[in-house]
Amino acid sequence: MSEFAVIAQNDESAWDDVKGDLYHYPATYQAILTPGCRVIYYKGKMLDRKYAPERLSPHPHYFGVGMIGDSILDPGSRKKDRYCEILNYQEFEEAVLAKSGGEYLEEIPDSRASNYWRFGVREVSREVYERICGMARLVSYTPTLPHPNGDLESYHIEGTKKSRYTTYYERNPFYREKAIAIHGIVCMACEMDFEVKYGSWGAGFIHVHHNKPVSESGPTRINPETDLSVVCPNCHAMIHRKQDVTLTVQEIKRLIKEKP
Repeated sequence: MSEFAVIAQNDESAWDDVKGDLYHYPATYQAILTPGCRVIYYKGKMLDRKYAPERLSPHPHYFGVGMIGDSILDPGSRKKDRYCEILNYQEFEEAVLAKSGGEYLEEIPDSRASNYWRFGVREVSREVYERICGMARLVSYTPTLPHPNGDLESYHIEGTKKSRYTTYYERNPFYREKAIAIHGIVCMACEMDFEVKYGSWGAGFIHVHHNKPVSESGPTRINPETDLSVVCPNCHAMIHRKQDVTLTVQEIKRLIKEKP
């Protein structure tokens, strides 16, 4: 198990990272990014000036710290890529440049000298971690583990606006996993079980519904036990059938029960 690591987050990337919340990475780094590992965020050299407002420096630098929480498989990946939570994120006030006094802050092994910076996740020693944190004025930075009820309650923000081709509300994939772990895969409104109906083809299929729409609540902290429900697509569609009214799961249950 790794204790300290550097994780790269590039200005342009095919990886679906959410800074300070989620890190998306290939399975080859799974042994490094284990729960409790303390990480430092790194950016390489700026290649396009349009990203200047989003960076602390145009030069390779470190810009924040956090700690790895739970991880899950990326459901859309065929290569077993993964997502991991970033806990206790703290961004630096100023960039810590990768080089100080002409020397790199990271210790580069001779065996990896030719390709070291190609690795998006790099194990580092406690000394390197503390050196970078000290230069960022985080000498006493000691991230803590999540709440002991972390399996039932999330301490991360969902609904954060991200810009791609359009603005959309980011949904943290951990919420789906945790909601299913808590509520199961049987529709909470009509009791539809897709595995019972369709056999193995339907196993594990269910929708996860936000009891309060993310588009209304904006960025907010989610408790999967109380803020999410599992419903079949039909009930989910009925919940959101009208733009000006969002029914509750209990109201859908009552409609089903009271129908002629």
